Parts: sequence; C-alpha cells; structure tokens
Amino acid sequence: MAATPNAFALAGDAGEPLRFSDAEFLVKASAETTGGSFSIVEEIAPLDTPSHVHANEDELFIVLEGEHEFTVGDTVFDVGPGAVVFAPRGIPHSHRRVVPRTGRFLTLVSPPGFEGFFRELSEAERDGTIGPDAYVRASERYGITWLR
Repeated sequence: MAATPNAFALAGDAGEPLRFSDAEFLVKASAETTGGSFSIVEEIAPLDTPSHVHANEDELFIVLEGEHEFTVGDTVFDVGPGAVVFAPRGIPHSHRRVVPRTGRFLTLVSPPGFEGFFRELSEAERDGTIGPDAYVRASERYGITWLR
C-alpha cells in the first residue's frame, strides 16, 4: 500500500527538470509525490516519438501549445491547444509535431513510474553514456517496445 501523499502545488514553470537528446521535460507529479496514484510529465521541447507500445501504463496527453499529430492504433488525431488524446497500454502510438521543435504538452501516466524512463535517459546524458544502448536498457526496464 502506497503512503498517503502530502498536498502540494507547483508554479507553472516548476517541476523536476530533465533533459536528453535536445528534449526538455519537467516532472510535475511523480509516483512519490502522488502516493502511487499517477505521474505527470510536461514535455517542454518534445521530440517526435516513433510508434511504440507500453506494456505497463496508459497515457493521456493534454496539449498546451502547438499543433500535434498523435496516432493511436489506426486512428490519427490532428490536435491543438486544449485537446486531450488517450493512448491505452498495449496499443501502438506515436507523436509528431506539425511544426518541428514547437509545442508543449502534459503526459498523465497511470500507473505512475514511467517518469523513471526520462530520469534514466537524463542521467545518461549527464554522465556521457547516452546512445542507442541507453535507450535499449531504459526501454526494456520500462516495458516499451519500439515498432519502427
């Protein structure tokens, strides 16, 4: 049983900053801060994400800025600010920014813990070990299968 979390609030630009492969993220809520309920990662400078499947978690994307194309299964969603896109675990999904290197969105993850994937790659970037092997290890550890 997870510990009862403490209430908290964050300023709009606050969170745990993470960076790798020229992408920037803020962990706004984590497994630790929500008592194991969910996590939220803000993708400030998101990279396009090729098709992949999560074995362990569902993702809900909330678009804050920019125009994005999310593909979930066989459905393509062209969305902008205020849109919400749900990608259930086990269903292939991908993300592309219509205008490269623009846009921002929140990713709500349930159950939490996937923020560890971002932490692990950020640490690899800091210690100079980022590369294909780091991505493979993190993907295996967090149950991600890349499809292309």
